[in-house]
Amino acid sequence: MRTFIERALKKLPKMTAEQITDLLIRTAAENERLESVLDSLAEGLLVCDAEYNLILVNKSAERLLPLVFHDQLERPLWASIADDRIADFLHATLIEGDRVLDREFDVEVKGIQRLLAISVLPLVKDRRVTGSLIHVEDITEKRAKEARLRRAENLASLTTLAAGVAHEIKNPLGSISIHIQLIQKALQASRAACSDDPEHPEPVTIGAAPFDLLEKYLAVVNEEIDRLNRIVVDFLFAVRPMNMELREGNLNNLIHELVDFVHYELEENHIKTELELDEKLPPFCYDERYIKQALLNLIKNAIAAMPEGGTLTIKTESTGSEIHIYIDDTGIGISEENISKIFEPYFTTKETGSGLGLTLVFKIIKEHRGEISVKSKEGEGSSFMITLPIPQKETKLIAYGGEQT
Repeated sequence: MRTFIERALKKLPKMTAEQITDLLIRTAAENERLESVLDSLAEGLLVCDAEYNLILVNKSAERLLPLVFHDQLERPLWASIADDRIADFLHATLIEGDRVLDREFDVEVKGIQRLLAISVLPLVKDRRVTGSLIHVEDITEKRAKEARLRRAENLASLTTLAAGVAHEIKNPLGSISIHIQLIQKALQASRAACSDDPEHPEPVTIGAAPFDLLEKYLAVVNEEIDRLNRIVVDFLFAVRPMNMELREGNLNNLIHELVDFVHYELEENHIKTELELDEKLPPFCYDERYIKQALLNLIKNAIAAMPEGGTLTIKTESTGSEIHIYIDDTGIGISEENISKIFEPYFTTKETGSGLGLTLVFKIIKEHRGEISVKSKEGEGSSFMITLPIPQKETKLIAYGGEQT
């Protein structure tokens, strides 16, 4: 293009009006083709001159970045960016003349949350910097895939670890629990015998410790053993292959059962429940035990996120090929730092808990060939979305002559 224009300019004094018109038409067509190429790119491109004025922006950049165009000309690039963090970054980088690759920013444009990687490169002509090129890439899905892969790898490593460790812990826990129960029964029997003895009217003791205090200590130990046992059970559940029994059922009925099950817990925590269930939701095959466990874990999670009360919303909808389940709360929300880790084994922000609840949810949904995602804002709440595929019924084609193929 450049060579073509240079040759044309040399011949311009000798060209007729008709030839000049033809040249302009060809130049405009070439320019339109170049613009079409730039606008077809999935990545955003912005170009500014040596004075930092924006001179070119393609369609993807307009879509990805919160741009604000002004009527005034010769405004620096950063003045056209509505996001202060990106504007400050571009201002500092362009002024310093730095070369920066893949600086990440999370932005919300037209209600859509995205993760962007922005690079700033010098624009060089004849070995001289004449401006800057800003490259913008949407890496939202890329990071989501990396997180899913990381979770899958963590689950795989857990499977390797599980068999030996879990059984080594579970067996002695059972034995300890049985013997503590025997000690408790022995203490109760001894206290009853001593209480009937007229020579011991004082509170019954063993050494310097009263029976009541010993029983309290034993109850605490027993409670901790039960907690450890639940952790081991969850651990084994998380790593063992699932033997699923798929049966046709109605998810709406299952959700009603779960809400009834946690009804008193919701009332105690001053949580209002709103159900938006699609009445036309088609029945499809799933394992009721596992899906019930996954939804219960999410509901319990939502309750824990609303210590001062709030609203729990459960919604279902069908798109024809998929069923969507939404579980939303108006709780404390999840920080940006933690949201990518919540499905990882043993990650928890709670004082108590195994850190396996959401890991189990993730595994159950994956076993049903589904997907689970979460959106959250601190102080506003969280929204979990489960996507489950509806198996398509096989269709048979009628061949010519009436035979089925």
